[in-house]
Amino acid sequence: MIRVLVADDQQIVRAGLAALLDAQDDIAVVAAVSNGRDAVDEARRLRPDVCLLDIRMPLMDGVEATRRLAGPQVADPLVVVVITTFDSDEHVYAALAAGARGFLLKDAGPDLLAQAVRAAAAGDALIDPSVTVRLLDRFASTAPPTPAAPLTDRELAVLRLVASGRTNAEIATDLHLGASTVKTHLAAIMAKTDTRNRVEVARWAFQAGLLAED
Repeated sequence: MIRVLVADDQQIVRAGLAALLDAQDDIAVVAAVSNGRDAVDEARRLRPDVCLLDIRMPLMDGVEATRRLAGPQVADPLVVVVITTFDSDEHVYAALAAGARGFLLKDAGPDLLAQAVRAAAAGDALIDPSVTVRLLDRFASTAPPTPAAPLTDRELAVLRLVASGRTNAEIATDLHLGASTVKTHLAAIMAKTDTRNRVEVARWAFQAGLLAED
């Protein structure tokens, strides 16, 4: 059973998210809170498999809550997925930089919501490709990164698919690889690019110009 904490300051949204997730056979909402401070306290106490956090909340916003739960300085980080109305929220990148593994739009349907929670719990965060491109557009003017070691052709293929929003299972199917092989390639990519998760991998690929159409 995947244990989830939901944090959103809007009661109707919070209740709706919790109801959608609780309706899944393999997901249980263990806490639903209305602010970032309670989210951090309850997450530390309950150690859920996934924390689904809104960005804009009272007492402590989602960015700071994410940093305290999943930031680089956290010895035993929790899995955080940001949920937001992306078009009007300018703090999404800050949350990702603070350690969030992935993100969803608040208008995501129940199937996508459940898929995202399952993927995050499995270490295989689901990222909406269209949203990813819009978010990563922020990095268009930054200098291209240099990997610590050259990526192999296979690693580049995996990298592009990760950045386009594919899960490990989908990548395995697309490239005719075993699931364990995909994980091995992804681990090598993260080591060479100094990234910690799939969101950072996608950002690195965008900065390197690897998402341009052939």
